[in-house]
Amino acid sequence: MALETAKVFSTGCVFEISWMLRRSDQDDRRWSELNLAFHRPAPHMHEGDISAGSVLLFGMQFADGTKASTSSLAMYGRSTPIDHEPEGPVFDFRPMGGNGGEDDMSATGRLWLWPLPPAGDLRLVAQWTDMGMSESSIVLDGSRLREAAAGAQKYWEQEG
Repeated sequence: MALETAKVFSTGCVFEISWMLRRSDQDDRRWSELNLAFHRPAPHMHEGDISAGSVLLFGMQFADGTKASTSSLAMYGRSTPIDHEPEGPVFDFRPMGGNGGEDDMSATGRLWLWPLPPAGDLRLVAQWTDMGMSESSIVLDGSRLREAAAGAQKYWEQEG
């Protein structure tokens, strides 16, 4: 698992991530099963019989102890109007694609965090139990993300 970039906007952040799985002693059948699970679209935990260990999970812990997780409901529910601002924080995972072969698999994705995190330590946590990845984390500096956001410039002026 690698955090490759953090893109900071005036309202939130996008974290671009990548992950890889190397084949060890799996026979062809087990490797094929892992390949299907590895490249499955990211389900939300409320979608039925999906165990927390079977999906790639991300979480964010803020300096004040507040937490957000990608296993929670989507940013907008089925009945929520698109012009309605959700309650924050929102932490959304979007897989972007990947590939696989006989010896390894790799994929990329994006994490959207809204609103901007408060100043202080920001802990990004990842876990994928069924793929052999126990919980691991990295600490980011929320203050630096906020400083970068302060320098963000608009692409264009809003009309009306």
